Formats: sequence, C-alpha cells, structure tokens
Amino acid sequence: MTGRIIKIIIVSVLVIAIGGLVIFLKFPDLFKPQTKTEVTQSRIIVPRSVSYTQDNDNQAEEMAQMEMMTPKAPLEDWEILTAVLNEDFDGGIMDEQIAAYRNLLETDSPIYLTCFRYDPAARDYKRIWSEATAATRPGTLSLYTQDLIGDRGSCVILAGMNGAGEHTMTIFRQIQPATVLSSKPYQKIAEIRIDGSIMVREAERTQAYQMGMAKGQSFTISAFGRDPQSDNLLDQIEITYAFNVNSGTYQETQVTRIPGTQIEQRRVRELLGNTKAFEDFITGLWYYVSPQGTVDNKQYIYFDPSAREVIFYGDEAQQVFTWQSSNATRYGIYVTSQNISVSTLKRSIDIELESLDSIRVKVFEDVRLNIGVNAPWDGSYRKAGPPENDAAVKEPPMPLIDAVYDSPMGKVFLNTDGNFEIHSGISVRLGKYAFFNIDDQRLLEFRNMEDRGMGPMYTGVREVYLIESMSDKNMVLSRVNLGAQGIEELHEGTITLSLSGS
Repeated sequence: MTGRIIKIIIVSVLVIAIGGLVIFLKFPDLFKPQTKTEVTQSRIIVPRSVSYTQDNDNQAEEMAQMEMMTPKAPLEDWEILTAVLNEDFDGGIMDEQIAAYRNLLETDSPIYLTCFRYDPAARDYKRIWSEATAATRPGTLSLYTQDLIGDRGSCVILAGMNGAGEHTMTIFRQIQPATVLSSKPYQKIAEIRIDGSIMVREAERTQAYQMGMAKGQSFTISAFGRDPQSDNLLDQIEITYAFNVNSGTYQETQVTRIPGTQIEQRRVRELLGNTKAFEDFITGLWYYVSPQGTVDNKQYIYFDPSAREVIFYGDEAQQVFTWQSSNATRYGIYVTSQNISVSTLKRSIDIELESLDSIRVKVFEDVRLNIGVNAPWDGSYRKAGPPENDAAVKEPPMPLIDAVYDSPMGKVFLNTDGNFEIHSGISVRLGKYAFFNIDDQRLLEFRNMEDRGMGPMYTGVREVYLIESMSDKNMVLSRVNLGAQGIEELHEGTITLSLSGS
C-alpha cells in the first residue's frame, strides 16, 4: 500500500514537471522578472510666472493661474503655450478655449491661435482650428474678446509685438456656433502692424443694443505711427480702420497727421530705440496731466528700472508691480509687469516720448473679461522736477559704497555690490539698498530679502529714508513714505549712522 502511494506521488511530480517545462518553452515571458511599464503621454507645457512671495495666498493664486493656463487638449511637443482664454461663447454648459502658442520648429515663429471645443460624443475637448497671427514676442501678448462689430458676437483679439519692434493686432470673428466641430470656426477680419501703438476706439451704443433688441455701432481701430513725410521724428500719423460690411473685414478709412513736439533731434535719437537710455529717462516720479492741461495731484506713476518696479499712486492707494521686461518701440518702450501681491494681475504699459519732460502712457490690463473703457491710467504725464535738457545740470546719483556704520537700528554694512546687512543683537537683516533722487532730495532705500530655499527673494518689506545730511563720518536719516503727494514725512525722528571704527 505504501509503495503504491509512493508510485502515485512520483508520477504526479513527473506530470507536473513535464507540464511546467512545456509551459516554460511555449510562454517564456511569463517567467521573466516583472518590470514597471512606462506610460508615455503627450507633453503639456504650462508656462509659470515667477512668484516673489511664497505665502499660502500666492500659492493658491499660482495654482489657480496654472489651472487656467492648462490647455483643454494636449499640444504637440514642439508647441509652447503662451496665453489661454476660456469663455462661454454660446451660453452653453461647456466653455470654449482659445489658446496662443509658438512653434519651436519655426525661426522667429509667429504666435498661433488654436481653438478647443467640447465634443459631446467623445465627452472630451477636440482641437478644431489653428491660424497664425502677426505677433512674435510672447511676453508682450494681450488676448481677449470683444463685440467689435456690434452684433453681440465675439471677436477674438490678440495684441502684441513682432521682431521688428512693431505693435500688432490680429482679430478673428466667430463665423460658426461654438457647438460646430466640423468647419472653420473663425475668420481673420483684421491684421495691423505699425511702428507706434494700436487701440480700439469704442463708440457709445444705444439702450436697444444693451437690451438685445438691435445691433450696435461698430468700433473703429486707430493705429499710430511715424509720419514718413516729416523730418521731425515725433510727428505721427493716425490711421483709422472701420468695419466694412460688404467685405466682412476692417479697412483703412482715414489718415490724420498729428504734429509732435519740436525737440532737438539728436536727443530724440539718443532716447528712441535704446531701451536702457529710455529707462534712465523715465526713472522717477511722473504726475498725470488732463487733456485740458490741468494737473491731477492724486495720480502718479513712479518708474524704478534699477529695482525693476513700477508703482501706481491713485485715490490714496498704492499698487506695486514688478517690472518684468522692456521692449523698445518707435516712440519709447513697452513694459510688461506683474502685481507684487496678486500674481494673476498683469499690466502692460506702452510709454511714448512726448517731450523732454512729458510722456504718453497707455495701460493694458491682462484681465479675463471683456474690455470696457480705457484704463484710467492712460494719458499724458509730466516729470516731477525741472525738465531735462542739455543745459540742465543734473545731480549725479550717489554711487554704492563700501562702509560700516553704527546706528540705533544696529550695525549697518553697505557693500558696493548693492547688498546690505543690519546686525542687531542676534538678528541679521539682509537685502538690497539703493540711493536715488526725487527732485532735489536724496533718499536711501532698504529692500529686505530672505532665502527660502530658492535663493534670495524680496519679502515685500521696503524702507525709504530721506538723507537729511551726509558727510564722510555720518549720515542723518528720517524715515518717509513715497505716496501720492510725493515724499511724505512720517515724523518718527532722525536716525544717525556713524562710521564705525571696525
């Protein structure tokens, strides 16, 4: 009995062994070590702006901005997203998305617009259209929609600059409902390039239009450029474009000559086309002058290129923007900036030379809403202080110094690289410092920095001191604010910095 059991066991083992050998020979992959399978997905590139603070509010804003800047469907690997517009064009449940992108395979690539629409059958978004625009510089773009024609339909507008330093505006009109997936959704109705600036001239529309009972008047477009028939570099022409119902496009209807200020042309050539020279020219405080020539003491703009900052003062409020980039234009520079507190708020500033003590400013808000009236910052500004001319003797800015001072705030170390340290007991403050002038008054600014694991970052804390007196041995300072009225005393008493012996 026992021998029979042993024979059964031996036969069973042989059968199992032979079966395993057959399986091994026919399916060898089953016996290979398992490895993780790599899943390849289309790459989605999301541009991220630099955040100068790392608090929770800004992180939430950045996450919201990243979500808003995510395309509804993947782009190709060689396509780089530059701007996104999400909007409900037909009152449906799902938004339509217009995205601007560059093609890395093309030299000096134009900015393209593409459209993503929701496909109910696939329950996903489908890319249905792409077309080139006149802009090429991603950092200068403004993408928005507006009813230009007056039929309550949406026109998609992309404004920006090209490689020649010209302002451009490309406009597409919706020709198919936002639910159609099989045909071209937009038609190009305008493409304007000019070496000055471009703006939409809004017209007042009737109450019947506002109530949806009638069509409204079409808006015109004004493009400003150099007058080729004039020797004065500041003389301009205004070209007006109006919508032609028969052709379905914007066409030139009028050319108006605008005489500019007569300024010594050598000085004009020094400023125009030279970004650094124009930044130096606009450095300082500028106050608004109304079209009637009156002075509005409640509206100022302070340009600080060295600190990469633009400060707007109005209605006793202060808005601080980080100066991101400058692009030279025919008449000045085009500045892009980002609010230092609200990272999703961006502002573009077109600054043009008007005279040696005045500039023209046009401000474009990067909002995701229909544009209403022009920004209240638009207009002429005059420099606070005497006009700049060849005969004027300007006090040179004080250079950075290498010195150590004893003071009530602690031991102050100033270095020629623009860095400072203030040692007070066991506390050490680090940051950047700068000397600058407003009118005939000299000031010193301390800008606090912190290293939060990503290198030194501005904390948002800045202290400005008026230099009451200065000698080889000491500086006498009083703390001030830069407000809508210029320099505002805080009446905190003076602080004396005495040159240290160590």
